[in-house]
This record gives sequence, structure tokens and C-alpha cells, in this order.
Amino acid sequence: MDLIVAVAPIALLIFLMTKKNSAPSHVALPLIAGLVYAIKLVYFEQNANLVNATVVNGLLTALTPILIIWGAIFLFKTMEHSGAMRVVSDWLNGVSANPVAQLMIVGWAFSFMIEGASGFGTPAALAAPILIGLGFPAVPVAVLALIMNTVPVSFGAVGTPTWFGMGQLGLSHAELLQVGFQTAVIHAVAALVIPIIALLAVVPWRELRRNLVFVYLSIFACVIPYVLLARYSYEFPALLAGMIGFVASVVFAKKGIGLASGATTRHGTASASSGISIGQLVKALFPIWATVVLLLVTRIEGFRIQAFLTDATPALEVSLGAFGQFSTSWSLVLTLDSIFQADSTWVFQALYVPAIVPFFVVSALAFAVYRVDRSVIVRVAAESYARMVNTMIALCGALVMVSLLMVGGEASMVVLIGKGFAAFAGDHWQFVASLLGALGTFFAGSATISNLTFGAIQESIAAYVGLDRTLILSLQSVGAAMGNMVSINNIVAVCSILGISNMEGAILKKTVPPLIVYAVIAGLAALVLSLVL
Repeated sequence: MDLIVAVAPIALLIFLMTKKNSAPSHVALPLIAGLVYAIKLVYFEQNANLVNATVVNGLLTALTPILIIWGAIFLFKTMEHSGAMRVVSDWLNGVSANPVAQLMIVGWAFSFMIEGASGFGTPAALAAPILIGLGFPAVPVAVLALIMNTVPVSFGAVGTPTWFGMGQLGLSHAELLQVGFQTAVIHAVAALVIPIIALLAVVPWRELRRNLVFVYLSIFACVIPYVLLARYSYEFPALLAGMIGFVASVVFAKKGIGLASGATTRHGTASASSGISIGQLVKALFPIWATVVLLLVTRIEGFRIQAFLTDATPALEVSLGAFGQFSTSWSLVLTLDSIFQADSTWVFQALYVPAIVPFFVVSALAFAVYRVDRSVIVRVAAESYARMVNTMIALCGALVMVSLLMVGGEASMVVLIGKGFAAFAGDHWQFVASLLGALGTFFAGSATISNLTFGAIQESIAAYVGLDRTLILSLQSVGAAMGNMVSINNIVAVCSILGISNMEGAILKKTVPPLIVYAVIAGLAALVLSLVL
């Protein structure tokens, strides 16, 4: 009965968002959050202070994705209204007039690189608007961006889902490397299929088949160095492999290697000559490369900036009575501890979360670089805010729901659902382990949180059924990454950035089948790896 009650809100949410006249996310998510709140208090009889503290924590935690999405929208509105996006689109048309090449360069290789540097949904935020600017339709681009942003996610944000998400399990350095390498191998196998499915959301099979050689050259340019780097590092596989793959993909496209001749762009021009100078391109791409540079500088330990930006040593402390203890560090790491006297703490790294830095900072610099007048700045601010109203409501609902589902330790609703999965699968757990990881990301919108939440459960299941521990943890990591394509938070974010209204349920329907395909591939790849091990 506990399992049925735990699953019911999720089942209702899926129904509300996928039925014929689907409810928009800013209605469905707060509604389900309210239902979960009632279930926690009435059915599970959870401590009221803890439940209320969890609601506050969830609302405050929503500030992170809200600022990231808002910053991404602000950045690209800046590029759009300054004319920079038009220059970038013309240059990409000049790289190749072939739509498949454009989709692979921007949607695959570029996103791969950005995921390695940042994570947090940044790749879709950066790539999707560029593809829209190239003339591709919004909903198919949203589907493609979500499906493509899966393979590199286990090593996103300089490897955070792996070294931090799995690092809490007490694994040795060698074991963590083994988890990372096996994760990369499974992803690489899935990459033979998943990008093809993503492309089919935008272009017909006939067009894709004629350019299949280029597609696989671009795939291999990313995944081969990805696997090789994962053998020795769990921080840089996605970032460095993405850089290599992006440069290689542009070179292949420029030379027409693997591309069908006579292709036209979505703007209807057959010419591959854009006439954009290097200087114009560098200036137009300033928001992109400045964003990447700032992300690298703030995330690579050698620069010694990361430690400062994440330092939570209190510089100011204020007691808020029963509401909690608030503190801030010199680097604006905000902390609210003991919310409602419960074991609930909120931490917000204001300068480290990719929002103020790099998005808003780069936008401010871009205004100066492009010498835009005040009216453009006002228009960018107004349009970006208008995009965020419903998104803020949806994300607050999502984060409250997620927080309530996860609170309660071994008795939490998420753990009940996870154990139900294990009881159902038994000795065949390796074939469905990735789905538990995906479930975590579906709830939380973060592969790191999924690994933190379900890593220990996966480890205990592996010991119970006699499977290799590092292999099952690798499947957890793969599942957490592939769950990106069905994550409510990510779907809401992409729809908001692209200005798509009330299509979240329709997009979810299109990303679930690729998720199942990914899970099947992961299970089969794990079977082969278990035989090798």
C-alpha cells in the first residue's frame, strides 16, 4: 500500500501532462506538490516541522534553476536584439548548407562541450536558440536538444555527477575511475543510436541516410576521446572530448566529408559561403566563448577561483528565530540552517551557480561590446522576464514536489519507489538499474542529485543480488544522465527558453521512447561488460 501511495502522485502528474488536453506545467506541478504535501502529513504522518521546512527548502532551491534559465534567456535575447545571432546563423550556414551538419555541430558536438564545462541544463539553453535561429522548428529542436544532452552528462560540470555524486559512497580513486570508465563505455555504445533518434525528430530518414557518414564521424569525434579520457580522469572526459569533437565536426563539414551534395539550409539558401569574416565571427560569438571561458576559469581547480566561490565560511550570521539561522560568506554563499528547527539546510552558491556568472555578467559585457542603446537593454530585460513568469511557478512546484518525495531517508517516497523496482526485477537488476537513475533525474532534474539519492540503494541492491558493484553504479550514472531527456525541470526550461507554451506533455511523450531504447542498450552493454569483468 505504501508503494501504491508513493507512486500515485507521479502517475497522476504524468497523466495530467500527457493527456489530450494536457495541463500546463505551471498548473500541474504545484497541484501535485500540494498532493504530496498532504500525503506526507496525513498518510505517512511525517513531522509537520520537517515537512514545512522541506517546502521552504524546495522553494529556495528553485532559485538555482530559475536564475540559470533566466540568465540563459537574457544572454540570448542580448544576442538576438544586438544582431549577433544573425551573424552566428549566417556563419553556420557558411560552414555547411546541410541541415544535418548544422544539427550535429550545434546540437551534438557544441552541446557536448558545454555540458562538460557547466551542466545545469546549460547546453540546451545555449544550443537550442541557435538552432531556432537557423530556421529549425521549435518543438522538434526542443526534443532534439533534450535527447542529445544525455551522453556527456555523467561528466558534466567538470565531472560533478561522478566525482561528487558517487564520491559520497567511500569509493577508492581506482574504483571511481572504474565507474567512470564503464559509464563512458556504455554511453559510447548508446551514442551509436541515440543521436540518430534525436535527428529523426527534426529531419526525415531519407535526408539523414544521405548524410549518415558525417553523422557518425561527428559522433566518433566526441565519443572516442571521451572513452579514452575516462580511463584516466573523471573530470574532463566531456569537456575535452566535446572540444575535440566540435572542431573536428566543423572541419568535416567545411570539407563536405560524409555530406550529401546539393543540400539547402532551412532559410532556403544553397550557398555555403556566408562572407562572415573571422573578426565578425569572434565578436558575434563573444557571449558564447566568454561564457565558456568564465565557466572554465571558475571550475578548474588550478585557477584557485572555484575554492573561493564555493567557500561557505560565514562572514555574516543572523538569527531568524524559529525560521532558522541565516549566514553569508564573502563569496556570497548563502546558507539557511535549521529551518523551522528541523534537519533542513539550504545552501546557494550565488557566484558559482552558472547564472550571475557567467550569464548576467557576460550579458552586461556584451552590451558594451555591441554598443547597444538603452532601449535594447530594456527590451531584453522585459522579454526575458515575460518568459520567466510561468516558468518560475512551474519550477517552484517541481522543486517542492521533489524535495517532499525525497525527504524521510529510508522511509521516503522515492526510496519506496526504488525498492519496489528492485523487488520487481530481482536477479535481472542490471537490465533495469539505469531506469532507477533516470527516475532520480526525472524527479530532481539533476544527474548529481540522482546519484546522491540512489547511489547507496544501487550499491546495496548489487550486494544483495550478487552483481558487480562498480558496474551497477555505472548503470546508475548512465541512467541519471539519460534521465535528462525526460526531466520535468529540463523540459520546462527548454520550453521557456524557446517560447513554447503548453507543450511539455507532448515533448515528454516524444522523449520517453528514446529513454526506453537507451535503457535497453545500457542493459545489454552492461551484460557484455559483466562477462568481460
